[in-house]
Amino acid sequence: MNPYVLLAGAILSELLGTTALKLSDGFSQPVPSLGVVVGYGIAFYLVSLTLEELPIGVVYGTWAALGVVGVATIGIVLFDEPIDIAGVIGILLIIGGVYCVNVVSQMSAH
Repeated sequence: MNPYVLLAGAILSELLGTTALKLSDGFSQPVPSLGVVVGYGIAFYLVSLTLEELPIGVVYGTWAALGVVGVATIGIVLFDEPIDIAGVIGILLIIGGVYCVNVVSQMSAH
């Protein structure tokens, strides 16, 4: 399977796990707490598969960066967390960095 598809699955699983973490209320809510364990478990498994084909710096950098962008977006949309122009610029810079590492640089296996 395409390692970038696996990485996308890992990122989505992490986003679900992190959202569940917010909803778990300090692990006092059983269903969201289970979502944390399942989401992160799937995420780490998919990352491990991705690492069989892509360099660790590319995989972890992309996973972490897009996780930050995704969680920030979820916070804004679902939890009414504020964002300002500096936050928007920061998120755009993160996305630009991911693009550079994965498309422009020679770090990734093209």
